[in-house]
Amino acid sequence: MQRIIFDSDHDQYRATVREFLARYVTPFQEQWDRDGIVDRQVYADAAKYGVLGFSVPDEFGGGGVAGDFRYNAIVAEELARASSSGPAFTLQNDIITPYLLELTTDEQKARWLPAFARGELVVAVAMTEPGAGSDLQGIRTSARRDGDSWILNGSKTFISSGIHADLVIVVARTDPAARAGKAFTLLAVERGMTGFTRGRNLDKLGLHSQDTAELNFDDVRVPSANVIGEVGRGFGHLMHNLPMERLSIAVNAVASCRNVLDATLEYVRSRTAFGTPIGSFQANKFELATFETEIDLAQVYVDRCITALGDGTLEATDAAKAKWWTTELQQRVIYGCQQMFGGYGYMTEYPIARAYVDARIQTVYGGSTQIMKEIIGRSLGL
Repeated sequence: MQRIIFDSDHDQYRATVREFLARYVTPFQEQWDRDGIVDRQVYADAAKYGVLGFSVPDEFGGGGVAGDFRYNAIVAEELARASSSGPAFTLQNDIITPYLLELTTDEQKARWLPAFARGELVVAVAMTEPGAGSDLQGIRTSARRDGDSWILNGSKTFISSGIHADLVIVVARTDPAARAGKAFTLLAVERGMTGFTRGRNLDKLGLHSQDTAELNFDDVRVPSANVIGEVGRGFGHLMHNLPMERLSIAVNAVASCRNVLDATLEYVRSRTAFGTPIGSFQANKFELATFETEIDLAQVYVDRCITALGDGTLEATDAAKAKWWTTELQQRVIYGCQQMFGGYGYMTEYPIARAYVDARIQTVYGGSTQIMKEIIGRSLGL
């Protein structure tokens, strides 16, 4: 089904993103996978092409197109089309940018946004801990006020871009007696602060070139000028940005489904068994027809969510529905398509194998499928 949410400006931008990925990402993907991390120069290169920082206001050196998530969606879709999972462009564009635009002071904007728009400042959000994932009440990382600073202690894990990050937005408990709504504050920890150390670059099942780290904070003195948003309002700030994060994951999931299906269709038309293309076997044909239909339906819903986000009408339950359905669809599509590749689907030189391991995390981060269903169930009064 033809999509109707993009105009000619978006089409031109898509061509630019596709050209950038072909020149600066795809040729290096295998090396980055072996290295376990991308060359951080790719962030500066992306900024020059407008693949990063397009939502940052002109006055800070950005593209000045804040509020149009269609540009974000194009980047996510083209990354999926290129089977490129290393550069954390969607993290910077879809998750980090709203914090820096909506919650920072004028002084913080002037201090951070120009370098961020140039791709020279990589930012991470540190929420998850060894004993706390979806349940924020379990967060133990804490900060106590000391004069005009906060003394931060604790540890975080599974932090995307944790190795490259120059600035880490840390979720810390600042009121041990308060409930979640008033217990947490967001503190910006900068590279080089005394007591801030990084653990190993974690060895993951997939997303091999995307750096994911353990972070430790031992009496890190964070100036009050580095508080993001309001003291005690950290939980609300996180909840406000989660629907956009989950929609970003859904966009990537549907685009990945389409990319995998297209590659599989090409394969089953040329691969023969018993003298016949395997795509003509009824079992395969019917499964592929099912995937084609479900991907189209998922795309329509996700496109409607993109429009709603732009209109300011996207509800948390809408994003939760999109996130869990599309990522679970992604698991089914990749598994079914990989089966049609036979033994070749198990070889890492084939993109289908990389898609298989990279997709597994999709139903977990940003809120697991079970958490998404809990959100939706609560909206039903259950």
